[in-house]
Amino acid sequence: MDNSQNITAQILKKLATFNPTAQEELTGKIISIADGVALVSGLRDVAYLEMVEFPNNVQGVTINLEEDKVGVIVLGDYLTLKVGDEVKNTNKILSIPVSESLIGRVVDPLGTPIDGKGEIKYSKRYMIEKVAPGVVMRHPVNTSLATGIKAIDAMIPVGRGQRELICGDRGTGKTQIALDTIINQKEEKVICIYVAIGQKASRVAQVVEALEQYNAFDHTIVVAANASDPASLQYLAPYSGCAIGEYFMDQGKDALVVYDDLSKHAWAYRQISLILKRPSGREAYPGDVFYLHSRLLERACRLNQDQGGGSLTALPIIETQAGDLSAYIPTNVISITDGQIFLEPDLFYSGMRPAISVGASVSRVGGAAQIKAMKQVAGKLRLDLAQYRDLAAFAQFSADLDPATKAQIERGARMTELLKQPSYAPIQIELQVILIWVGTKGHLDDIPQDKIARFEKDFTDHLNTHGKKILKSIKDEKKLTDSVEEQLMKLVVNFKSSWIKS
Repeated sequence: MDNSQNITAQILKKLATFNPTAQEELTGKIISIADGVALVSGLRDVAYLEMVEFPNNVQGVTINLEEDKVGVIVLGDYLTLKVGDEVKNTNKILSIPVSESLIGRVVDPLGTPIDGKGEIKYSKRYMIEKVAPGVVMRHPVNTSLATGIKAIDAMIPVGRGQRELICGDRGTGKTQIALDTIINQKEEKVICIYVAIGQKASRVAQVVEALEQYNAFDHTIVVAANASDPASLQYLAPYSGCAIGEYFMDQGKDALVVYDDLSKHAWAYRQISLILKRPSGREAYPGDVFYLHSRLLERACRLNQDQGGGSLTALPIIETQAGDLSAYIPTNVISITDGQIFLEPDLFYSGMRPAISVGASVSRVGGAAQIKAMKQVAGKLRLDLAQYRDLAAFAQFSADLDPATKAQIERGARMTELLKQPSYAPIQIELQVILIWVGTKGHLDDIPQDKIARFEKDFTDHLNTHGKKILKSIKDEKKLTDSVEEQLMKLVVNFKSSWIKS
């Protein structure tokens, strides 16, 4: 009896201190769900890109606001949901957690680690969708972001804060250019974000393994939305990667983000839009597919000193079909970016690696993104190679060529050989300058074309042994002085005389 009285007294005491409060909660119900997209009724005051909660701890984000229903993309296993399930709003706009701890990790578009290395400690959250910095907040793009690839750094330079498209058919080396650029940033203090969109998990694992093998994972973050993931995550992946890059840019650091690739991103968005019954246009894409990529790529920029002076460089990748640059998505992205690097299948299969088409590739920043030394040696290289390609095609139909044309074809053939480069072997900019100087000054004209690669390797070894002062001078002063050119001339002449004899 005493025990029951004690319990009663405790209940009465609790009731005396109980202060009921009313809590308003916006709820709705699923009226249809298919392929990771749900239509929900009842969420009257929900905001665009607001997070919502489904049963079983599944989250979603609103993407379509209509008068009597809301379109929600499901960020998880939509197969656990059914029509009639309750949906709650969260009053939180979609964001991703960010911190320095992300470096060296593989995460999904929501910031959840998927590499099995444990939890990540986050310091703050960044909005996944954000308005790009205005013109007055930006600084002109005039600082080089060296890729380590001779053909690009000499003819199609990329600057910090630039948006340079990499496009070409499947299997022509687009991802390889991006990976070589990431590997080349080891000494440049550039944080790299590689965004894999709609790729096989095995392919992403190969990329991570390659970055680890070449010691590039210490400054790299991988954001992966694999082919097996819902279209919703593939749609969000590039925006998440961009938000991570902005976190480092806002700290005054330089960041590089690679979107591999935006063709699959557009396919994922088309899938979502068709399920939401948005009006389809050309190639069944919705009418705002241009805005899809422009609002992403416009966020890449270099901030002025008042804003911290950081930069975010974007390398979007687009897959073309049979080299068709005039297709819908390629033309869209070309018109948004500051130039494109176009890879030709014919060049690739003929042994020209990287298979960069000189005629169809362009950098709209140009020499502003090059150091003075590179501008000095590579000024005419692009034009000379374009003329060489035309002359070589013409020479096939003509037996009689004047000596000047023959010399131009011979020089062009050797420069083409010099610009070949193996995978995972980026070259420091000062060494690139010397190698291109050797070619443009005619020092390769008397070397057989099939021995150019061996000459380059042997001369590079010789430079690293006997030309350290020359390399250091170009690296520090970023220009070729008369005294350096004299030293180079002596070095090349002496090396050639002994090399040819051997």
